[in-house]
This record gives sequence, C-alpha cells and structure tokens, in this order.
Amino acid sequence: MKFIDEFRDPRLARRLAAKIAQISTRPACLMEFCGGHTVAIMRNGIRQLLPSHIEMLSGPGCPVCVTANRDIDRVIALSQIPGVIITTFGDMLKVPGSYSSLQQARAAGGDIRIVYSIQDALQAARDNPNRPVIFLGVGFETTAPTVASAVLQAEKEKINNFYVLCHLKLTPPAMRALLDLGEIRLNGIICPGHVSTVIGTKPYETYASDYGVACVVAGFEPVDILQAVEMLVQQIEGGVARVDIAYTRGVRQEGNVRAQDLMNEVFDTADACWRGMGDIPESGLRLKNRYDRYDAALRFEVELPPVKEHAGCRCGEILRGVIRPLDCGLFGKACTPENPVGPCMVSSEGSCAAYYQYGVNNG
Repeated sequence: MKFIDEFRDPRLARRLAAKIAQISTRPACLMEFCGGHTVAIMRNGIRQLLPSHIEMLSGPGCPVCVTANRDIDRVIALSQIPGVIITTFGDMLKVPGSYSSLQQARAAGGDIRIVYSIQDALQAARDNPNRPVIFLGVGFETTAPTVASAVLQAEKEKINNFYVLCHLKLTPPAMRALLDLGEIRLNGIICPGHVSTVIGTKPYETYASDYGVACVVAGFEPVDILQAVEMLVQQIEGGVARVDIAYTRGVRQEGNVRAQDLMNEVFDTADACWRGMGDIPESGLRLKNRYDRYDAALRFEVELPPVKEHAGCRCGEILRGVIRPLDCGLFGKACTPENPVGPCMVSSEGSCAAYYQYGVNNG
C-alpha cells in the first residue's frame, strides 16, 4: 500500500509530537467524536505524547453507547413476539436495557441472530418468507446508506417480511447539543473520519463560525491523529476557527454524494434519544412515509416497561466528556466487559472498554 510507511512511521510521529509541544503555548481542550479515534488514542498512548496542558476528551462517538435504554427495551420486546427473527450486529447483544439484554432474551428463547451486514438480514428474510425479520438499525451516517440500500432492495424484490427498527443517529446535531450544554469548554474538535467520508465537512462549519471551535477531520493511524492535533493547535494558537481535513485520502469537502442521495431518498430526519443527552431534535433518521411498511416500530405494537437506569452507571457523563471512565465507581469492579453495567463497557468503541483493554495509564 502506497501510504503504509507514512501511517506507521514512528519517526514521523515523534516529529509531530515535538512540533505540537513547540507551538502549543496555551491550555486547550480537545474532543474526539468517533469511537474509532477513542480506541486509536488509547491503544497508541496519544495523550502521553502531548503537552500536559492539552486535554483530550472522548465524546458521544460510539453508536452502541449512545443508544438509549428505551430503544433497547423495544427491540427486546419485539424479540418476544412469536415467530419474529431479530437480526443485529454482535456488539448490541450484551448492551443492557432497563431490565435485560438481547443476549438474555436470546437465552430465554428469542430468535436473535448476529449478522455482519444488513444484507445478511435481507437473506434471512428470503430464507424465512413466513416469518418477520427485523434488522436493528443502530449506527451513524456511515451505516445509514447501507440500510437505505437494503430497503430499496427489499422493495425491488418485493420482500414483504423484512423490517428495520431504525435507531440511526446523526452526528452534527449531537455536536451542537453538546456545545449548547456548556458543561465543558471545548477549543477544538477531532471530527469523525468515517462519518465525514459520507457527509463531508460542510456540516461542521457552523461549529467553527457560531462557537469559535476549531475543527479537523482525522484518520485513524497514530500519525493521522497527531497531525489533526497539530492542525487544531495551529488554529487555536492563531486565534482562528475553521474546518480542516487531515484525512484527505478518505474525505472530501462535499462528502459522498451518492451515499447522501441514498439517505435522502429513504429517510427523513426525526428527533432521537441519546444516552446521556436525552431527546435531541432532528438528530435521528426515520423511514419516509412511502417506505413505512418496512418500519418495525409502526408494524409491531409492543408494551414497554418503565425505563430504568442502572444505579451507579455514569455512561451518560462519560459520553458528554464530563468525566472519564476512571471516575466511575463501577469501572473495573462491578462493571467489566464480561459483566457490563453500561454500554460504554460493551462496545469495542466504547470509552470504558478502551480504558479497560489498553490500560488506565494510557488515559
């Protein structure tokens, strides 16, 4: 691969770290909005390479983590309908709802199947024409085009037993909601790499102009992230705020127009509930009226129990960057990857899981 030496060059990483230390003269608080970035930062000890006055926080960049208990409760209730097949990505299986998890529901007899793409869910519908097959649609803008494509495929093939429980979320409205909360004062944002390949950089311009927050889209190699930090520091030190791209091999300003067209064809925006932040206007996606026959929430009525949050779990505060995983009294004790109390310990992109796997000293 053409770029492999650049991405994995320790000498380049050291030079970038030295340059950041040289040009950075003032305290700065940066936040990454991508679970992939959180894992890369932890795994590679990025925080330890930076001056102590540069603080790096993890935001709500893990779609599994931000899925609210009430949404998990709904899919668990759907799994209890006789004949229904639930299809889901594996990282949702152990996420606790109010009283149970999909893993527990499967152990109790629910037909809950792990899939590796939504195409697997479509195939399950083809293979079981007399049974409803529901795909649990959890993800950000990166996942949404694939779900849209599957809905169009189901319509084309007249697959009438395929449904989507749509809990897809949009990143930019959550960024604005977090900035509006004002709990933390951010100077810079490391914008999500994969999401930005789809939506481009224009949605972030309002954060630079309205909030004075520097923004840089980053890739996922250590030098990608260090380059993004260096570009953020350059903006902060210069007293400017704009949107830059440190991931030019993957992200264009206009994004992926074809993927955007797919999303716009199949989905409308809708309010969505985010763990730790509650209902955020226009931060989710729902199927357009012409495709509502594929909407599991409309097709199947279920009675949901009262929503219950788990005592002591501080995932909401962790997702908002108010605290770090080590500040939660359950971390590594009552809450572990084997027995998670909250979703941030379940997903491979969750902050708590990253701290637990890569060691507290890298945080």
